[in-house]
Amino acid sequence: MASNTSKTARASVRAGQSTGGALSVLGEYKYLIPLANGRYAYVRNLTNGKTTHLSTASDAFVEEIRVLAGAGHGTKIRAELTALHTSNPGHGWADAEQRLVDAGVFEG
Repeated sequence: MASNTSKTARASVRAGQSTGGALSVLGEYKYLIPLANGRYAYVRNLTNGKTTHLSTASDAFVEEIRVLAGAGHGTKIRAELTALHTSNPGHGWADAEQRLVDAGVFEG
């Protein structure tokens, strides 16, 4: 059976798991895997099992997060965005979060 994710996405997920938790903390999976200093990210959609590579400035990123937030994952995603901004303040994660807030992603 063919996978819906790219070889690169699967390799990134495996690499993160083997390093001891870059993608999971206490059994909870990360939704965002940052790339290129925050310009891009793999977004792990646990509702459909797909991992997509998106620009954090794109409408597609906003819509993917909107789907996850609508499925009840908004609080965890906001916590991840805050943690990413705290650990990498120059990577634009606060701006990405603000774009999501302005688009009304976390409302509801």
